[in-house]
Amino acid sequence: MTATTPAARSVSALFAPDGRLIAVPRKAARREQLLAHLAETLFEPGRSYTEAEVNDTLRTVHDDVPALRRYLVEAGHLARPKDGSSYQRAGTPA
Repeated sequence: MTATTPAARSVSALFAPDGRLIAVPRKAARREQLLAHLAETLFEPGRSYTEAEVNDTLRTVHDDVPALRRYLVEAGHLARPKDGSSYQRAGTPA
């Protein structure tokens, strides 16, 4: 991430100096900025992740892993089959 764009500066304000997320924004537009940032910076395009891997990755930035995972799926940033067997950054080839 480069902190030169207004969106990047905006998202960086949501993180403490140690890299942990301070809070998940309540406003939908602000949350969308955060979710897009998390998807782009934490998950590799084209790679499949188990739920445990997604949880471990999200835990590096925030303790409310189930909420973040759900937000990412509902917003279309992470895709998963109906059986929940794997996750993949959305919009990337398998």
